Amino acid sequence: MFYEPKDGHGLPHNPFNAIVTPRPIGWISTRGSDGSDNLAPYSFFNAVAYVPPQVMFASTSAKPDRDGTKDSVANIRETGVFVVNIVSHALRDVMNKTSGPWDKETDEFALAGLEKAEARTVDCPRVAASPAALECKLTEIVTLRGAHNFLVLGEVTGVHIDDAHLKDGLLDVTSYLPLSRLGYRDYATVTEVFSLNRPGE
Repeated sequence: MFYEPKDGHGLPHNPFNAIVTPRPIGWISTRGSDGSDNLAPYSFFNAVAYVPPQVMFASTSAKPDRDGTKDSVANIRETGVFVVNIVSHALRDVMNKTSGPWDKETDEFALAGLEKAEARTVDCPRVAASPAALECKLTEIVTLRGAHNFLVLGEVTGVHIDDAHLKDGLLDVTSYLPLSRLGYRDYATVTEVFSLNRPGE
């Protein structure tokens, strides 16, 4: 089949998210200027540069109590910092719990029964049980086309790695099975890893 998005796809569910898969999940923790904490997963997430290390995530909807965006973007606008927590297979259910449309007063850490750990380079909590976390300082928020679409870019200023997942000096993702987002309500985990040498290496 072929379709132009402006004309619709004619399928029971939008296939776009299912085509662009798998996508890593950025479990974004923030703290508002009032000291309230928030935690929410975003599947429009990735690393975008090495030096300095930078990441991005995109928020694509809004809540009525956040003036055209969601809690994460609103908090980052106020404070300029956030943490990306990596989601393991073991954390799948609590991650899903934090994805609900909770009001801005809700602390998703408490809602999901997650222990907080304080970041070192930014004033923000992180998920203590996450296998890895990236402390970030905001570099730019880009307004994208469409309603409520925002791209958040941040520079990584601190990196946490659980030593249990380091093997021979390398991060062993098969030891915690990172979760990825597919289309619809589907997820997947990384269970098989193989290496390829680039030409000329």
